[in-house]
Amino acid sequence: MENARDKFIDEHRALFWYTPEEEKRGVSDELLVETILNDGTLDDFRELKRILTPKRLAQVFFSAVGRKAGNYYPEIRNFFSLALKQYA
Repeated sequence: MENARDKFIDEHRALFWYTPEEEKRGVSDELLVETILNDGTLDDFRELKRILTPKRLAQVFFSAVGRKAGNYYPEIRNFFSLALKQYA
């Protein structure tokens, strides 16, 4: 049975072009959040927030420090820091 997370990844598989096909559903929450926030749409963010829950999404986002935090584009980091601070 396919869960919502797997379905979401399948629908956005083009964003994970560098991940081998057989490993896409196994991507970490950290990679999933980073990819969607950097390269997805605002609707993708809303759907991801529904799937992971706002609290988990904020936890993953704010736990990225150092080099991992640098993987977010600066304007993305700023915008989602403001958008997710209420859930942290």
